[in-house]
Amino acid sequence: MTTPALLPLSGRRLPPLNLGASAFPHHRATLRLSEKFILLLILSAFITLCFGAFFFLPDSSKHKRFDLGLEDVLIPHVDTSKGGKNLGGFLIHGQGHDEHRHREEEERLRNKIRADHEKALEEAKEKLKKSRDEIQAEIQTEKNKVVQELKKKDSKPLPPVPLPNLIGINSGEPADPDIREKRNKVKEMMKHAWNNYRQYGWGHNELKPIARKGHSTNIFGNSQMGATIVDALDTLYIMGLHDEFREGQEWIDKNLDFSVNSEVSVFEVNIRFIGGLLAAYYLSGQEVFKIKAVQLAGKLLPAFNTPTGIPWAMVNLKSGVGRNWGWASAGSSILAEFGTLHMEFVHLSYLTGDPVYYNKVMHIRKLLQKMDRPNGLYPNYLNPRTGRWGQHHTSVGGLGDSFYEYLLKAWLMSDKMDTEARKMYDDAIEAIEKHLIRKSNGGLTFIGEWKNGHLERKMGHLTCFAGGMFALGADGSRDDKAGHYLQLGAEIAHTCHESYDRTTLKLGPEAFKFDGGVEAVAVRQNEKYYILRPEVIETYWYMWRFTHDPKYRQWGWEATQAIDKYCRVSGGFSGVKDVYSSSPTYDDVQQSFFLAETLKYLYLLFSNDDLLPLDNWVFNTEAHPLPVLHLANTTLSGNPAYR
Repeated sequence: MTTPALLPLSGRRLPPLNLGASAFPHHRATLRLSEKFILLLILSAFITLCFGAFFFLPDSSKHKRFDLGLEDVLIPHVDTSKGGKNLGGFLIHGQGHDEHRHREEEERLRNKIRADHEKALEEAKEKLKKSRDEIQAEIQTEKNKVVQELKKKDSKPLPPVPLPNLIGINSGEPADPDIREKRNKVKEMMKHAWNNYRQYGWGHNELKPIARKGHSTNIFGNSQMGATIVDALDTLYIMGLHDEFREGQEWIDKNLDFSVNSEVSVFEVNIRFIGGLLAAYYLSGQEVFKIKAVQLAGKLLPAFNTPTGIPWAMVNLKSGVGRNWGWASAGSSILAEFGTLHMEFVHLSYLTGDPVYYNKVMHIRKLLQKMDRPNGLYPNYLNPRTGRWGQHHTSVGGLGDSFYEYLLKAWLMSDKMDTEARKMYDDAIEAIEKHLIRKSNGGLTFIGEWKNGHLERKMGHLTCFAGGMFALGADGSRDDKAGHYLQLGAEIAHTCHESYDRTTLKLGPEAFKFDGGVEAVAVRQNEKYYILRPEVIETYWYMWRFTHDPKYRQWGWEATQAIDKYCRVSGGFSGVKDVYSSSPTYDDVQQSFFLAETLKYLYLLFSNDDLLPLDNWVFNTEAHPLPVLHLANTTLSGNPAYR
């Protein structure tokens, strides 16, 4: 892979495209004509049109009217010299009067053209007397009118829906003063990240904390959609940062616009934007978040217009045209992308009463159930045109990860009623355990990747989420294997902690190997970076919730201190390029998922279990909490999507 910045490192996340704004200079001053010159061009075109009409309109007086109108009456001609008998001739009465009337009309038309011409000249003179700022203000006013009209068309009222029973959306204050101090430190880090984004990157998707300006990647297209704002909202809310939450809400209400000519990642926009907006709605009850989520979902639906119903990886929000990543095997869609839509789309159907979203994701599930799976494993690539697997590459890390996560969470979110999803999860995990999970010579349990018929003994940072997944899915597993899967989760957590502990910075690398004498250590230079990823901390939190073993809080605090020491800069937080270097260089990107996931999981790790309890909330793959939909509470039983 010669261009790793362009490749997705996961279905859970696409990597940043590290191209600063300088790579694409706008040069607005040199490329855009001045407003005055544009007005002169318009004026010239209008004058040309007027004179063209004056000189080249046809002269209607040269054409006789023979229509049966009221003015021209055909009167029979009687020849009295032949005894008064009618010989069948006709006289045209009123023809002279008609020609006179047309000359009057032509004169009136000329006068009107002259008057309009003079009026246009006067208006243009008045415009040209105005300053550049006044002209720009008028242009912006007209633009705003158009935008408001479009917003009115999009803002369709949604049906009232009973909210699920929401438990534990605030508090969680620990009694232990030491734990409370650590939680407050995480909150302070969140304020530092948010305040710097607010000052230097507001409205942009992400922040360059060293350059102190906005940043974006190809997953968001070319538009400023405020990804960090949407991603951070629920974290701000549960931390009690309500002033900051209201700032974000105000920006979303006034500025978040999806009618832009921009090609975006369906997966990333779903987990970050739709997931973030839905979570903000459930936590705060503010309707604007629900309305925006539904508007955006409608923009993603054209991506499903493929021969199989498997969606394209990308879609243009304005045109609805979709396509797949150029690097993907044989033009395929990615398992972790089209397989990570279920949670959000089920909630969309619940909130709107429209089964279209539910039907889209259930169609994907039905198609996957019919397909053969090599060794019981799901390959990462599926062609949306043919419905056939691409390259036989299976991973619980990048390209595959959150597909398995969402099978389990579909079951949990349905109040454990979606047994079909649970069966698919159990079958997949059994195949993964058989073919991908191994122990190293040093006794570390790891999850490798299946490539071209053999196991690659390498594990990615992204794969570390699986420890938490195994723990979360332990209850309800087959053959009373709950203890086994909880232990497996603990072993994965230990391995991932070792990948952190064996670095200089005590931060984990992007990927690490288990070959020969090398264990839990990155070998390649392009795998030594840390970009503020959350997956290891996510597993610590789940393991803490299920075991209350204090080592998980200790490990989480080690990571907190390392991030604050090595990733914190005056303008926010940045990833580092080499976790084995004592003087690392920065990548100068504050990822939106740092605020959405990393800091949220750390805050929850040092909070009591009554904050977002797992019996009532299920976290999407971007750590946005969505409520369990209890069918018995009539919240879904009357919804057409679940009948």
